[in-house]
Amino acid sequence: MKKLLQRLTGKEASAEGGPGAKLPFLSDKETLILRMLVAQGEMYGLQLVESSNGELKRGTVYVTLDRMEDKGYIESRRAPTEPGDGPAKRMYRATGLGERALAAREAFAMSLAVEFGR
Repeated sequence: MKKLLQRLTGKEASAEGGPGAKLPFLSDKETLILRMLVAQGEMYGLQLVESSNGELKRGTVYVTLDRMEDKGYIESRRAPTEPGDGPAKRMYRATGLGERALAAREAFAMSLAVEFGR
């Protein structure tokens, strides 16, 4: 368990890495967002909605992005704008933690598929 936590967080396992430690959790929407950001690079919220084939909605994408930023899976910056272009767009990108959490979730899903696909 300590080795898995270290791999996911990139930090030395501590006393908190015991049986009661919380592993990073990704919802289906968070997984989708991370997949898109890892594959396509930096994107803004409405690009994510448009690229999701209807899986993400305008009304919830920003709440999900804020939650993911709080968890450390993504980070954002304001894109520079020209005068008259309207409000600045917030650009999002996956962090190292987000990439590792996504890789761990996909490896776990693959192991379940192999185990139960027999």
